Amino acid sequence: MLEFIDGADGVVAMTVSDKITGADLAAMMERVEQAMARRDVIHVFVETRSVDAIEVSGLASHIARAMPLLGRLKHFGRVAVVADQAWVRAGTRIESALLPFVSYRVFMPAQRDEALAWVRGG
Repeated sequence: MLEFIDGADGVVAMTVSDKITGADLAAMMERVEQAMARRDVIHVFVETRSVDAIEVSGLASHIARAMPLLGRLKHFGRVAVVADQAWVRAGTRIESALLPFVSYRVFMPAQRDEALAWVRGG
């Protein structure tokens, strides 16, 4: 399930939980693309809660749609990930190491407000 959060201008903020569907992935990409069309640099806040599945049928098209973003990494500023699961935090740290030009921070659920303030630039 996907829910967008008011993230302020230049911030794409969302909460994902349970099962992530192909429609959720498409909506995420749409938000990122819209933000990039308006701003030179965008920031991203993702809060995950008990993610237990990603719909495989939508994954291939999502990856194909996301690939051009690799050429636009300089347009990503701060990325905050709040995760209640160790595997999500570990995956985020690996992604951060693979994308060293993007400023990633991983937070525990109790640090949610701190994470949102950081990604908003506060």
